[in-house]
Order: sequence, then structure tokens, then C-alpha cells
Amino acid sequence: MYHVSKRSFLKLAGAAGTLAATPALVGRAMADTPPATARGQVVAGISQEPTVFNPLMPGSEYDQGIWWQVFSTLWHIDAEGRVVPDLAAELPTVANGGLSADGRIWKVKLRRDVTWHDGTPFTAHDVKYTLDLINNPDFRVRNRVGHSLLRNVTVAADDEIHWLLAEPFAPYMSVLSLTFIVPRHILSAAEDPNTAAFNSAPVGTGPFRWGKRQAGEYILLDRNPDYHGDGPWLERVVFRYIPDQTMLYTQFRSGEIDYLGLSGLQPAFDAEARALPGLRIVAAPAPFVEHIALNHAFPPFADKAVRQALYLGMNRVARLQAIYHGRPIETESYVPQGHWAYDDSLPRHRHDPEAAKALLDQAGWRVGADGIREKDGVRLAFTNSTSSGSQSREQAQQLLMQDWREIGVEMTIENMPGAVIWGDFWQKSQYQSVMVASNFLQGSDPDVTPRFSSKAIPAQGGNGLNTYQYKNPEVDALLDRGTREVDQEVRRKIYHRLQRIIREDLVFLPVSQSVIVEGVTDTLIGYKPNINASSNCWNLRSWYWAQ
Repeated sequence: MYHVSKRSFLKLAGAAGTLAATPALVGRAMADTPPATARGQVVAGISQEPTVFNPLMPGSEYDQGIWWQVFSTLWHIDAEGRVVPDLAAELPTVANGGLSADGRIWKVKLRRDVTWHDGTPFTAHDVKYTLDLINNPDFRVRNRVGHSLLRNVTVAADDEIHWLLAEPFAPYMSVLSLTFIVPRHILSAAEDPNTAAFNSAPVGTGPFRWGKRQAGEYILLDRNPDYHGDGPWLERVVFRYIPDQTMLYTQFRSGEIDYLGLSGLQPAFDAEARALPGLRIVAAPAPFVEHIALNHAFPPFADKAVRQALYLGMNRVARLQAIYHGRPIETESYVPQGHWAYDDSLPRHRHDPEAAKALLDQAGWRVGADGIREKDGVRLAFTNSTSSGSQSREQAQQLLMQDWREIGVEMTIENMPGAVIWGDFWQKSQYQSVMVASNFLQGSDPDVTPRFSSKAIPAQGGNGLNTYQYKNPEVDALLDRGTREVDQEVRRKIYHRLQRIIREDLVFLPVSQSVIVEGVTDTLIGYKPNINASSNCWNLRSWYWAQ
């Protein structure tokens, strides 16, 4: 393991992983040790179905829960914010010659004992193929931020790869911590990697191998006996998909599910669950920010006065107390509280329906005969969507409808299964508004180029996650500066300014930073919440049953 130094470039690439909230190991006293041989299985209950199994393609945190098991990265960031080598034999640093002083020249040494699940040796050619595929304009990649700066990617030996960055890019160490490496020998043989059979039956180097998928029900992964790291200590893992969160909790309570995660335990079940024997209920701050995503290409939302009025009209405190029992942390930013780049001086939300009405009046949105405002023949009416089956969000939608009806705005609910909503509907900005929780960070770096750059709008041909279709030249310039700068204090000022613009523009309507309450069977050891990962399944390779 390597802790980044204060003055080097690597500090700026890796120190972003160190957050104030560092979760301690959760579970029994660790006198228990892993079994001599792997045994048993874990059934992980989730409320949304994983559907994207090529880890380079656009996917959700539910998909990431699968990626962490099947694939490996060059390195990852653990729960303490440390950058830990995985496929890399060591972290590249200035001291060991792996990084040039300006952070542009990289020489990465790789492990020699890694094989793909089909027995083929892993080499530097796989890393080069992965990086080249990400930059292939015909490939439907999640995003190319950082990777697009790659130049002269060269295989120096089977266990060493070199590249040059066109310019310094401080977040690249963090970006690579979430870049899963894919097999050249399989994907290069496919006619089109976008539609390759691999995308439905992936082959990786991770601790578990692809077993079976029953669409709409479960995904079964088997232990990889040739895994290059420690573990895994389980024979198999089953991700069971149960969209009804009442049923999900019922199966956890009855012991049919060993781990209830990602969507977490619904507030209505919290008190009962904590009183049940044999279960651990863990509240862990998460990097997800719950918000109302607004599609800025939808004409009413292009009007800043409308966005401001919606925010003033939203009774956020009442919603968090009534539905979530005050669990989440109110926020105005996309950066998690406790992160070194977080700006705690942003304007605080207030619920002021009269001010909202005045704003809309001034902007020319007049109340019509049916009580709904209109302007130039356009009614101030829109749909709001989220994944069906989430009782808490569905209740929140009902409250929002009432809040906004009071100021003359009509919201209708249009929910759909997770596998549908997070596909083209979300990725291609086919929505009007969406209730969603997002992790905006890149690994643990505060660069949000994929989220807010005008070049990262998928619906307009860009590669990224800017489904809001938001454009702002000053934001573009700040994003560019933030990735080129290597001084953390200078970067802090840049990202503070970015947060202020995003908040003032109300690109989205912020609600809260998530505190995910997850459940684990008491005799299951190794569960460790990690704010640097989008899924607390990140280290399933280390889980085992107490002996």
C-alpha cells in the first residue's frame, strides 16, 4: 500500500481519496480468520437489476457491484482512502521511476501471476487494448475523461506498459482506480465490441467468475480458484434482484438474504430491523447526492427563474423528516461533505412558496384557469421519473407534487423499472425530470468533467454523463483548469467556484447526501463501507463466514 506524498504529483492524484469520514471495520472482532478453504455462499439482495456487464460501458452502481467481482483494476482505493495495487505490481511514483515529475510520463509494472477466467495469461497487451478501446470513437464507452489525453501507449514488455499524457491530469490516478481491464483476446476477436457475446457473459481476472444469469431474478458468480489476490473465501455469490423493497426486507429478515445493500434499508423498517437478533444494521455516509435532475433541453427548465422557483417551492426539510426520519444529510453541493474539495459556504436552501410565486410572476408565468401557470401557450407542467418499487421515493414524489401544485406547477409521475429508466431514457436525456442519487466524483477525485462539461452530453454526441444537457462556458474553462492544476490548494479554489456556479444555476435541485443503511447477517465477516466506491460490494473477495 502507498500513501501519497504531500508535494508530488501523485499526492494530487491520490490524496483525493482521503475523506474525513473513514469507516472502521464493521462486524465481529477480527479474531476470526478466513477459512483454510473457501466455503458457503452470500446472497446479496438488491432492488435494481444489473444489466450492463462490460465494465467500460455506461452502467449504474448496481452494475458496478458485478464489475468489482468479475474484473480487476490496476489499483483501487480502499475504505481508508489508500491507493492499493491490484493488477499493477506497484503504484507508479516519481520515486520508483513510474511517474515523471510533471505527471505526464507513466511506466506501470504489472503482476506476472494473473490469468483470465478462461486460463489465458493477463499481459500488458490487455491494458493497452482496454485503453485503446476506451478511446475508440465507435465504442459506446462510459466516458473518456482523462483517457482522451493518452498518447503513445506502448507495451514495453508483457509485464510493463508505458504511456504519455498530452498534458498533466491530476485525477488520472483516481480515474484508473475505476477503470476495469478487459481481455484483448476475446473482445478483439468480436466483430463489434458494442454487441459482443462477451457483454452478456463476461470474462475477467476478478475474484469471481461469471456463472449464470436469470434475467429479472438473479446473477450467480462462482469463486475464481486462480485469483491472484487474497481470497475469495466464498464458493459463490448470488445477486438477487427484488424490486419490491418490502419483499426485499422480508427476505432479509427471514434469512433468505445475507446482505441487503445499495438501495439500503427503507426507513419504515429501521426500528424493527435493529431489534432483530443475528443482524447488523449499519448507517454509512455515502458519496451519493440525492437530487432532482432537470433536463435543460426541456423548454421550461431552460428558464432559470423556473428552476429557482421549484427549489423555493420544495419543502425539503419536511420531506427528509417525514419520509427518511432525518437520516440523510442536507446538502447544496455535489461534493460529499468531509471531502477536501467540499465548499460549506454555499447558500442554504429555504422553503418559501410566496417567493417562488413572485419569481414566476416576474418571469411571465401566469396562472391559468386550471391553476397551472403558462407562458406563450406552454403550461408549466412536466413529468418526474424514478425507478419503480422504491416506496420512499414514491412518497417523496407525492409530496413534491403537492409542493409544486401550491405554486402553480403541475408534476406528474412516470416511474419505470430500473433496467428501463437507467438505459437510454436517462443516458440519452429522454426524461423531463428524474429523482436520482448520483456519485459525481471520479473515483474520489472532485473532477466533474463527465457530469457538467458541454462536451459530455450523450444526447448531443458527446461522451460522458451530462444528461442534464447543461452548458456553461465558465464551467467548461474551470473544469479544464481543475484537471491541469497539480497544486491541491489551487484546485480547492477552482472546485469551490465550480460548486458555487452549479448551485447558483441550479443545474439540478439538490436534496441530500445519502446515508445508506445496509443490513448484514451477523456472522458474515468482511463487510466494510467504502465512500470511495459506488458499491459496498467492492471487497466481496474478503468476505467470509465466521467459523
